[in-house]
Amino acid sequence: MPGRLKKEIKQRKPFRGLEQEAFLNLLRTTDALTRRLAEVLKPAGLSDTQYNVLRILRGAAPAGLACREVCDRMIARDPDLTRLLDRLAVRGFIARERNRKDRRVVTVRITKAGQDLLKKLDESITHFHIRQLGPLGAKRLRSLIALLERARETTS
Repeated sequence: MPGRLKKEIKQRKPFRGLEQEAFLNLLRTTDALTRRLAEVLKPAGLSDTQYNVLRILRGAAPAGLACREVCDRMIARDPDLTRLLDRLAVRGFIARERNRKDRRVVTVRITKAGQDLLKKLDESITHFHIRQLGPLGAKRLRSLIALLERARETTS
């Protein structure tokens, strides 16, 4: 049912175009999904960005990744990755090691504690995704993915 956003945000004037309405719908939807994800991650004491970093490092295990590579792979960029990594390291979820040949490069690896935490979260995160987006059905989800990928192509 197109046009719901205007009511949700109590906007009286029309949007300046379909592009603006679509963009604002994306932002509104992202906010709603992210807020609900935060509720799933809250018992583990993780933010969505910290969770994303742990997933990236799990995928790169056991070799790990340079900090720059972690940043490049993030879903939502964090301007202060160093502080985010500090918080994960203090909790024992990651380990960092400075490269002996090039001291500027720091390799980040997920620890067993980080892997164990992700294992505990995997099922609830999977159910979260199914609850949130499963009702769209496979055909609509594939269409949505294609549309979102196409929209990102225009930004590069």
